[in-house]
Amino acid sequence: MFKRHKSLASERKKALHSQRATRFILKDDMRNFHFLSKLVLSAGPLKPAPAVKHSKTTHFEIEILDAQTRKQMCILDKVTQSSTIHDVKQKFHKACPKWYPSRVGLQLECGGPFLKDYITIQSIAASSIVTLYATDLGRQVSWTTVFLAEYTGPLLIYLLFYLRIPCIYDGKETARRLRHPVVHLACFCHCIHYVRYLLETLFVHKVSAGHTPLKNLIMSCAFYWGFTSWIAYYINHPLYTPPSFGNRQITVSAINFLICEAGNHFINVMLSHPNHTGNNACFPSPNYNPFTWMFFLVSCPNYTYEIGSWISFTVMTQTLPGGLTA
Repeated sequence: MFKRHKSLASERKKALHSQRATRFILKDDMRNFHFLSKLVLSAGPLKPAPAVKHSKTTHFEIEILDAQTRKQMCILDKVTQSSTIHDVKQKFHKACPKWYPSRVGLQLECGGPFLKDYITIQSIAASSIVTLYATDLGRQVSWTTVFLAEYTGPLLIYLLFYLRIPCIYDGKETARRLRHPVVHLACFCHCIHYVRYLLETLFVHKVSAGHTPLKNLIMSCAFYWGFTSWIAYYINHPLYTPPSFGNRQITVSAINFLICEAGNHFINVMLSHPNHTGNNACFPSPNYNPFTWMFFLVSCPNYTYEIGSWISFTVMTQTLPGGLTA
């Protein structure tokens, strides 16, 4: 009997322990379930997996024909849609080495306008095969070379006349007659004008990376160098007569010349750094600089100041060629 009671007591203890254990397990499960539900609710609704986009690169086949003979010159394969006309010219040069990119003009049709280098193939392609006509533009020079040649020539030419080289003027007249102070002042103003041009070309103006035919360089140099020779010949001539109203005319004109030169410089600096709003460039507007207030009167003050400089130079020296240059 005593053994039987012991066994019953031990069985009851085991049952109580098992009941307590199951209660603890249920409580833990409830806590875990409660925590998991909170976690799911805080995460929000399930988002679908993003769809993977497979990019397809479109390639074009470009056929280049001679604009004069209409004969096929080459075919360029696997040209991407983002390629530009400049890229096409580079590939065309690799296929036909004698055709330099700067001398090639590409057209969509014979007699049509030449395509700009920045135009993309995608914008002009009507199908996967694009036909372009190539034209030899002749010898080309960069725009920077054109401007530097235009402005360096007048600077040196005027100094040659200012030095009164014997091959230009009569040596006897040169030795007998002294120069009027306005001759020295005119040389100083002329040098300032073209030195400013050269410095702005190198450091201010954003010159296009394109090219222009050699004949344009010759025509521009002929204009600038010819007018400079004409002006310098009369001002530095031994028989040159000073202005009619004397120092007052010279002083007022020289001051006005320097003001116009300074104004022209500040306007060119503003035009080289336009204001940007988003993707568009805004036209410059007047600011605290008094030289920019000319924008209230005209849209391109740099030309106004340029004309003012030459008019002042003409009045200061009282010569006709200077006025015709303006």
